Amino acid sequence: MSFPVSKIQTRRDPGDPAPGGLARYVLAATLARSADGGAVVAIVLLVTASGGPGWLAGILGACITAPHLFGPLIARRLDTARDGRTVIAWACMAHGITLAAAVLLYPVTWPIIPGLLLVASGLVGPLLTGGISSRLAAIAGSDRISQRRAQGWDVATYGIGGTIGPSLVAAVSAWANPGLAALLLAGSTFVAAAVVRLLPYSPPAAVPSEVPRPGQTLLMMVSSGPLRRTLYMTSVIALAVAALPITAVASTGELRVEPAAAGILTAAYGLGGLLGSAGVMIRPMRTDADSLMTWLGAAVGAALCGAAFAGTFPAAVAAYCFVGILNSYFFAATLAARSEYAPAAARGQVFIWIGASKITAGSAGTALAGAIIAPAIDLPLLLASGLIAAAVFVSVLDRQHDAQ
Repeated sequence: MSFPVSKIQTRRDPGDPAPGGLARYVLAATLARSADGGAVVAIVLLVTASGGPGWLAGILGACITAPHLFGPLIARRLDTARDGRTVIAWACMAHGITLAAAVLLYPVTWPIIPGLLLVASGLVGPLLTGGISSRLAAIAGSDRISQRRAQGWDVATYGIGGTIGPSLVAAVSAWANPGLAALLLAGSTFVAAAVVRLLPYSPPAAVPSEVPRPGQTLLMMVSSGPLRRTLYMTSVIALAVAALPITAVASTGELRVEPAAAGILTAAYGLGGLLGSAGVMIRPMRTDADSLMTWLGAAVGAALCGAAFAGTFPAAVAAYCFVGILNSYFFAATLAARSEYAPAAARGQVFIWIGASKITAGSAGTALAGAIIAPAIDLPLLLASGLIAAAVFVSVLDRQHDAQ
């Protein structure tokens, strides 16, 4: 079975975005991603606040994050559904129900019960991230500039959601308790589900028999030059930038600041991410997404190298912010590549496959940075820069090979 690579395909009248569709999309995506991003923090705080051991907090936290890796196995349902909005709305509600049930049952039952519920919550998590993103192409309009501007908004929802969710958990936990914080996150998924149902309708791109299986989709991605490069460039950059939080904590002594200042460095990275997404909205990128990924990836690697050699705290803050800006531009380019090069019949699966690879790589990058940072504080960032340089070199050769 072959799946021709195509540019953005929608079934609406070309050129015109659905009125109000993007605003509803931003609201739904922010609510869903806030719940997805804050849930693990709430669970860890719930266990530790109740006197549970650290290992149990880690295991239950992993129960909700690790299943994201299996997202591609359920993603096909998004491409075969008569109405993809229904699939995502049910996923939002399932996430909320299982999260709330796990929180309520934790104090009164064996940990394995909330653990299994959290696994179920994590399994639908990819539909709240990459699954929602796959709907954007049919909402923003068919011209490239509208698509790129909308992708800037999408990048912003990831950044805002990743900030609001944990911040809400921290605030409510300090005011009341982590259980209430988790229940508020669960409630937000129901609001997200309602807003998802209000998104503009987009008919399925193909009949179910024409939608490839997960393994076939992965093989198609590997055989398609642009999607193959999207897959490995996304993974490498995710692995590389995952070293930043670890380095931020470890470098405070070398920068002669208090350990708490590590939070300023990570906040600078987050602020840079929001600035970068705003930049994409204001001035959308016009270059081909395939080549954009390569050169923006190279820029991220150079910025990471600059962060490694920042000798003063103000310079480090600026470097972390600059990495965040460039990473947002890179992320927007990968979203563009997924939309523009994925076959319409497998667009949802492509989004979730690449999202799963990003999560896996990010987790591996955090673990690797923690394991190698002891000999030299700058080593993780320098190795990350070198890995990105290698990936950029490979992508250039890969593209040249495709052009022959």
